[in-house]
Amino acid sequence: MPANLTPEYFQAEKRYRRASTPQEKIEALEEMLSVMPKHKGTDRLRAELRTKLAKSYDELEKKPYVAKKGSLLYHVKKEGAAQVVLVGLPNVGKSHLVSAVTEACPEVADYPFTTQMPVPGMMKFENTQMQLVDVPAVTAPQVDSWLGNVMRNADLLLIIIDLTEDPLAQMETILERLKKFRMTIVGPPDEADFRTIHKRCLIVFNKSDLEPSDKGYSSFRTRYGGLPMIRVSAKEGDGLDQLGQAIYDALDVIRVYTKAPGQKADLDEPCVVRKGSTVEEVAATIHKDFVSKLKYAQVWGSGKFDGQKVKRQHVLQEGDIIELHA
Repeated sequence: MPANLTPEYFQAEKRYRRASTPQEKIEALEEMLSVMPKHKGTDRLRAELRTKLAKSYDELEKKPYVAKKGSLLYHVKKEGAAQVVLVGLPNVGKSHLVSAVTEACPEVADYPFTTQMPVPGMMKFENTQMQLVDVPAVTAPQVDSWLGNVMRNADLLLIIIDLTEDPLAQMETILERLKKFRMTIVGPPDEADFRTIHKRCLIVFNKSDLEPSDKGYSSFRTRYGGLPMIRVSAKEGDGLDQLGQAIYDALDVIRVYTKAPGQKADLDEPCVVRKGSTVEEVAATIHKDFVSKLKYAQVWGSGKFDGQKVKRQHVLQEGDIIELHA
């Protein structure tokens, strides 16, 4: 099947070939992926670009790029089932939230711009681990050279809104800053605007234990009601027991388990993949050789009878157990 690549793709490809730094390579590769048509004819090319992108991120991590203004362009290596970056204005409680649900120890203080660099921590949800990354406020000085890179690499943005202040005003400021980084979280992806990346998000209303502002909360829910939302208090712990499930749902992923013939599945080690993933795509996450040698799979779950033989394009469901035969 022909790839039918667009002129925008070939322009980005030229920039990639001319790139001399990991950051330039990453920006070009991300643009190539964003403008590439999504169909079977581009599956292999998409996989190759993702491999190159991973190598560029590894290169960036070993030798952080120094921008013209002298600030480091940080990269946080992904760990666990997903990477979630906390986004918000100063003093909304991002660091407090990370401290409350992970073992990370970001500096917590009630003055602006306490966090100066990315601080990752692992949050456990059932049998999975998700990486939460605390970063400086989107309005912090000297972050423009690297904050966008960290957010683009994330699987989900956790938008933290302070309930004691005007929620709508906070959201408008955040959206403007995301726009500067060529990102958006509202509305459907604009296929014509290939430079803007549409990110998944979860709105977290923090400080629910305090007196809420009477400005804009109901209007916020009316305007952005299509986005997933949750109320918590990082300080008092209210709602934190529901945060893991809310993040998992917002990621739009499923857990799939693998087993060897004649053995039981290890239900403590799921493969976490996007909803709609096929047997072939799960096999590729285990080992690249499985894709070329895979003959069929057997599936337990999906409402089917146990051990049903399926083809590599079979779409998997939450909790499925698969046995790969090569």
